[in-house]
Amino acid sequence: MSDQEMPPPQPIRLGPPHPYLKTHGSKVARLHLFDWVVLALLVAIDVGLNLIEPFHRFVGEDMMTDLRYPLKSNTVPVWAVPIYAVIGPIIIIVAIYMKRRNVYDMHHAILGEFSTVASACLLFSVLITGVLTDAIKDGVGRPRPNFFWRCFPDGVPKFNNITTQVICHGDPAVIKEGHKSFPSGHSSWSFAGLGFLSWYLAGKIKAFDRRGHVAKLCIVLLPLLLAAMVAVSRVSDYWHHWQDVFAGGILGLVVASFCYLQFFPPPSGDPGFWPHAYFEHILNPEGEGQVQSTTNSNHRRSLSGGPVAMEMGNTNQELGSMEEGRPVR
Repeated sequence: MSDQEMPPPQPIRLGPPHPYLKTHGSKVARLHLFDWVVLALLVAIDVGLNLIEPFHRFVGEDMMTDLRYPLKSNTVPVWAVPIYAVIGPIIIIVAIYMKRRNVYDMHHAILGEFSTVASACLLFSVLITGVLTDAIKDGVGRPRPNFFWRCFPDGVPKFNNITTQVICHGDPAVIKEGHKSFPSGHSSWSFAGLGFLSWYLAGKIKAFDRRGHVAKLCIVLLPLLLAAMVAVSRVSDYWHHWQDVFAGGILGLVVASFCYLQFFPPPSGDPGFWPHAYFEHILNPEGEGQVQSTTNSNHRRSLSGGPVAMEMGNTNQELGSMEEGRPVR
């Protein structure tokens, strides 16, 4: 059959009911119940990793020269990290939901911020990063730059006469924390939560729509700048070596990227505005069975930014309506 005899592709009409929290919230929660169970397990694992004793690496007398930095308080306290890395992004996500009224977007964004295995998104981004960070901390046991004053709070050092190993006489809890330098937890959590927020904002404001709006790029980079400033403060507070914060930042950003792309298309066009699950809702609004036909499969690929080029009717206008939170007719 020649190209001229082939029937034209059928346009997709993006017109199922808009997924509001009241009508679709319980359905989304049921579908992802296992993901929330995994999140609870990650919390339990992270708590356990913080309770166990880290590896006490050998610290000799000649090594103390680089570990005598002053023991300062944190510029960014530990309690503040969940506020700006988790609660802050969730507030922004909920605010966007209040405007867009898309429960799939809100659920997958919040679920996505805590991930290390890329199973869900914001919660997965932070929790997975936390588990990885604390596991590495316990296994490596690198001493912090202020380890001397943790080990010898009175300033009087004591070493083993044979091995020159330090013999600490400080507070056991303070010494335990002194063996958790690598990688930086502040840095990894900051880049996991705020890095995910940067991805999310890039999709919502279409930062990469090739229209050259530098202001959009600045908005996307603001969360990353905040995360970088937190990482720098860890070095200036002498709680971490520069390698610690660098590794922590890379770890958090990589996990955030995997988690975001697990739930959302790349933020490079109209499909990047909504999560993958929303396009599944468009094709199968009742959630009954699987879309089996080749035509619908191709439609899904086209909606998600795949290589299949199909006529989608007045799709741009429909996507514009969805972005404004209006149901499409």
